[in-house]
Amino acid sequence: MEETEIDVNSLYGILLRETENDTVQEVSPDLYISISNFVSKLKSEGYDGIESKVKDALIMIITDIVSLLLKIRLGKALNTNTNLMNEEKFILDAQTEMEERKEMILSGLLNGKSKFLESISQKHKTEPIVVRFLKEIDQIVGADLEKYGPFKVEDIATIPYENAQALITKNIVVKIHLED
Repeated sequence: MEETEIDVNSLYGILLRETENDTVQEVSPDLYISISNFVSKLKSEGYDGIESKVKDALIMIITDIVSLLLKIRLGKALNTNTNLMNEEKFILDAQTEMEERKEMILSGLLNGKSKFLESISQKHKTEPIVVRFLKEIDQIVGADLEKYGPFKVEDIATIPYENAQALITKNIVVKIHLED
């Protein structure tokens, strides 16, 4: 597939079309990849002095345009699912899952399914999360009652969600997002 040629003017034009219309506008399906490649190329170019400042300002402008474009397109997409790019569908899939989970909890609440709610709660607390340790820590007992650790700085481990959240709050670990 041939990549779409991108520059600041074309990005501004896409943003302008999106703001002037109530529906999600059709754009090249590889738009976000093209933008990413454009920004990457800009960042890799070595400039000094004023040229470096201009390059940094250009990258900030592109960042603002793309952030606004994504926000507008996703806002419109809540009402319709046409002309969306795969990256946008990926974001909206999470929202759909959130709505499904909300309905599931509401159904459990309104239908007196307390065992079901307890099961969901326990599953969530013990869901495995991959983290990287920023500080040393002694062995811990997880929400699943298993023992984990001890851990050294830069160790990577899978621990229960509830424990990961507590350690994230204390700046002891950071969550790792594994790429497929």
